[in-house]
Amino acid sequence: MSDFFDKITVSAPVKVNLHLAVKDKRPDGFHNLESVFLAVDFGDTLHFQPNLENITEITVHGINFDIPMEKNIIFKAISLFKEKTGINQGFKVYVEKRIPLGGGLGGGSSDAAAALLALNKIADFPCSRETMLEMAASLGSDVPFFIHQTPAAWVTGRGEIIQPFEIPNLFLVLVSPGFPSDTAAAFRLLDAHRDTHTEISISSFSSVSFVPPCLREMKFEKDGFFNDFLPVFLEKEKAVYNKIISQLQEQGAVFSSLSGAGSTCFGVFEREEQAQKAAQTLRGSWDFVEFCRSGYVPLIA
Repeated sequence: MSDFFDKITVSAPVKVNLHLAVKDKRPDGFHNLESVFLAVDFGDTLHFQPNLENITEITVHGINFDIPMEKNIIFKAISLFKEKTGINQGFKVYVEKRIPLGGGLGGGSSDAAAALLALNKIADFPCSRETMLEMAASLGSDVPFFIHQTPAAWVTGRGEIIQPFEIPNLFLVLVSPGFPSDTAAAFRLLDAHRDTHTEISISSFSSVSFVPPCLREMKFEKDGFFNDFLPVFLEKEKAVYNKIISQLQEQGAVFSSLSGAGSTCFGVFEREEQAQKAAQTLRGSWDFVEFCRSGYVPLIA
């Protein structure tokens, strides 16, 4: 690895869960999942520069990110990479933070993956893809998806089993209700709900060898996409989510749902101008509304 590099800029795009079925609880405490992940062209941007003092410094601009350094997933990713490779280099990281915290968009996971990919390039690629995926899985369940740098994937296991596939161009509107959702708390709600309800959702897609028909033909209503978390939230949160989802449908979304364990809702539109108009209308009701497109976004600029 060169001891000196000018700067490297990395994009950290978000994902939405078009489909999210939470299956059985595993011996390790995690749940098995079946999900369709879709990457979109909105997210954070990370800038890496060398630090001659040989320490890691992270500066965040944008959304409030008051998290202690040792709990910052970017810091964890850098520390893990340095431990794995033995490199002795300090870094200054400047983060343009746009992704809402606790939004179900995989923002922290994407930041971690972006950091791993950036450092692997800076260090002249000492880590194989397999090693990168192992590090990613140890950092968080959503991180491996972003390492694959794919526009869409069928995701199983606890999030580490990725089956990429291509999709047509889609246009999305993301809407945050203005409050975060705690993933661990959402899983506790789901487990409590299932203690008193025997049904466990069965995914509509049992094979990973094909692109779900709704992504080929834009017929979402016939293909049974759902999010297992949406029915189990407390009435206050559920009412807000359902309100946003209904508003997206009223604006012409062919499909709308909740991403991850909340709190961001999204709508999928067939036409770009329709999505742009919907975003403009919804900005009158919600502080965070983003128009975006589906597809792979090159992480390394």
